[in-house]
Amino acid sequence: MSVFKKFFNSIIKDRDNEDDTIKVKGKPKPKYYGTVTPYPNFNASSDASVLQSAIASKGVDEDVIIAVMVQRNNEQRQKIKVVYEASTGKKLEKALKSALHSDLEDISLALLMTPAQFDRLGTDEDVLVEVLATRSNAEIRELKRIFKEEYKTDLEDVIRSETNGDFTSALLAMLKANKDESNEVNMDLARKDAEVKSGKSTFKKYDWCYFRFLLRNLRWTLYPTFTHKYMLLLCVYLLAFQHYASISDVKLPKVLDMKLSGDIEDCLLDIVKCAWNTPAFFAEKLHRAMEGHGTCDSTLIRVLVSRSEVDLKKIVEEYRAMYDRSLQEHILEETKGHYEKILLGLCGPH
Repeated sequence: MSVFKKFFNSIIKDRDNEDDTIKVKGKPKPKYYGTVTPYPNFNASSDASVLQSAIASKGVDEDVIIAVMVQRNNEQRQKIKVVYEASTGKKLEKALKSALHSDLEDISLALLMTPAQFDRLGTDEDVLVEVLATRSNAEIRELKRIFKEEYKTDLEDVIRSETNGDFTSALLAMLKANKDESNEVNMDLARKDAEVKSGKSTFKKYDWCYFRFLLRNLRWTLYPTFTHKYMLLLCVYLLAFQHYASISDVKLPKVLDMKLSGDIEDCLLDIVKCAWNTPAFFAEKLHRAMEGHGTCDSTLIRVLVSRSEVDLKKIVEEYRAMYDRSLQEHILEETKGHYEKILLGLCGPH
């Protein structure tokens, strides 16, 4: 239980209810919370030439390479790659791999990948859960396509061979890419129908139709291969977040005393954290990557690259609210040199 109490009491803030749309020509459009935006007056030929000069210069001009990488969005970088290969006869990735080293090389190559290409590298179990819980249905379908194209096998088959039990079922269910992506949440109705009374909850009284109804009202569609036990637990977690997330002296419902362990517990927790507050989920990931001895650079690179055109502005805001310091300050303490510079460039103005 301590993991839940610690998480509820000190990590996750309440769901942000601000209007996330703006009107463009009279029609609602989602606000943009990325830190990387399209470069104005973009010229792929000019950028390719600049990169070629920076790579070929004596000593390699890392500052120029970083400036191009963080000031162009992913779509523009893809165009630069095409022009660079056409004009030099060499792939830009190979040229950067020869010119750069260590973490700077890793993050530069990551920035040159499409989102799906980058996601397909995350086949570790914890990274898989992170990716599948935070990507859209379309992004998950593209990830599966790229994975099969690269490895000549289905991602589902790899998961079946390398995981087991309910955790396998959970991953395969998310890979179906059929979750409800509506933003409408009827919490009052869900709370009424999912009433959880301490010490009196039972799985037997809930039927499958009820699970479908409740989860759809909580933004998460039915995952058909989840067992009834874990479906109800997801519902309870989500409702518990609303009732207990900001209250430090209230015991959690006894239903959360269920004995869970290992990958399935981590999977369910990550799904709920993402459903409740995705930017806070990633802020926590970044903090864990840098706290204590050593830094998990793979996590830093994965989160900053993958969220730089999604919600990194919100993640930066959540980080300060959750840890009373800026993400940039923490990066300055834990990293150095050109690697530090490119990380800060992705985070946006400090």
